[in-house]
Amino acid sequence: MIDGLALSQSLDLLFSGYGPWLYVLPGLLIGLVFGAIPGLQISMAMAVFLPLTWNMDFLQAMLFLTSIFTGGAYGGGVTAILMNIPGSSSSVATAFDGYPMARQGRHNEALGLGLGASVVGAFVGYVLLFLLIEPLTVVVLKLGPLEMVMVVFWGLTLIATLNDSTMAKGLYAGLLGLLLSQIGMSTTGTMRTTIGNPYLIDGIPVVPAMIGMFAASELLRLRGNSYLVDAKGLRTISLSALLKGFLKTFRYPKTLIRGSLIGALIGAVPGVGSSVANLVAYGEVRRSSDHPEKFGKGEPEGVVAAESSNSSSEGGSMTALLALGVPGGAATAVLLAAFSFHNLVGGPSFIRDNRDVVYSIIIGNMGQVILLAIVGILSLRVLGMVVRVPLSYLVPSVLALCAWGGFGITGTVAGPVTVAVFAGLGWMMRRHSYPVAATVIGLLLGRMTEGEMVRTLQISGGNPLAYLAERPIAILFLILLLLSAVVLPLWRRHRENRQSAEEATAGSS
Repeated sequence: MIDGLALSQSLDLLFSGYGPWLYVLPGLLIGLVFGAIPGLQISMAMAVFLPLTWNMDFLQAMLFLTSIFTGGAYGGGVTAILMNIPGSSSSVATAFDGYPMARQGRHNEALGLGLGASVVGAFVGYVLLFLLIEPLTVVVLKLGPLEMVMVVFWGLTLIATLNDSTMAKGLYAGLLGLLLSQIGMSTTGTMRTTIGNPYLIDGIPVVPAMIGMFAASELLRLRGNSYLVDAKGLRTISLSALLKGFLKTFRYPKTLIRGSLIGALIGAVPGVGSSVANLVAYGEVRRSSDHPEKFGKGEPEGVVAAESSNSSSEGGSMTALLALGVPGGAATAVLLAAFSFHNLVGGPSFIRDNRDVVYSIIIGNMGQVILLAIVGILSLRVLGMVVRVPLSYLVPSVLALCAWGGFGITGTVAGPVTVAVFAGLGWMMRRHSYPVAATVIGLLLGRMTEGEMVRTLQISGGNPLAYLAERPIAILFLILLLLSAVVLPLWRRHRENRQSAEEATAGSS
């Protein structure tokens, strides 16, 4: 239930002066910049600017840090669309259709779609948080490792659909990613295939590998071209076209709602995060589409699904922080540090005793999302200029940025080396029509899958099927997984075959 008195107090806290909003615009710009640079994670930006919140009051500090979070969630999608370089792991699926649109000269439309979907997704995520924070808390507490296994498997099912030539190539590429994710110390403490190299003890660094496979390999492939967009007339950055793309987002209400709900629900689960939500939402929208063959070739719905889900997961991740005092990921861990700066602890007692502050944070974040639409439209005119830069300048500068980003993640030479090795691997895979995205998904989700499966086996005493029978939410997830990954595709194929047969019969008669 919404507390009317606390709500009115929260509005008074937010709008009685400009103090709470003073640092929101700088925070959004910081987030956009850090999110758009490969290797500079949103959590890194929040950690760098965390000391500045020491002298702020608590509400100011939270709005400043969450504005970095909000700006970064969209910033990662800008480079995913323009250069096939996801700024973070939560923007991987954005590149699947956003980059083909940019290559076709539809970069204005793609950037507008991405911004519109991010704004709507984040707003929906915070509305759900505002209305359902206490019921969501109860649900999240009932989720264990078995439920997480089902959610991650849902993301892994996308692997099989990520290739235009054969499903086998998609599966082989995904299996390669899963195998690479097993390098290093296992969840049970066993060393695997480290070949005596201390840099591999923690496994392959995922973000440098992702930067190499997506960014560096694509830049190597483009080195013979002159510009990202071949047609000179299409290299314009148009404010009106950006606004049309933004408004076009609302032509896909079902995709917006589905992506936002998936993102918010998965984001609420500690340890899963927006990267899984991004992939699951994209896979679900693609599987349920009447024209799945258009996805991966510049389909606007793909951009809308990916961006709405990764932005709505932001509101979901705040559920665990505010209601349980448990950070859902690296970014919310920095927010938890801001709590400690002000001698506060998240959890049920925080919501009970500071409901007006909780409402202020949530409503303040809704306001940030509206400001993001304005800041995003204005900044995209500058960020989109990359399509006018000759590749002879762009390729070496971005490759250097990729290497620097790899070093920034690991702090050792292992980062740039990982970028270089996976750039070569990605280039070879592209030459032979293997989907690099499937390998990245396997690498992203493989270690998470293993950890949750080990915990499930430990809790179940080695009898996971009996344990599954006692977990109704896990059974529900399994049924949804089978419906979306097996039953719906088979039903759609049967319908297509029947339509083809009817058309052939009508043609012969």
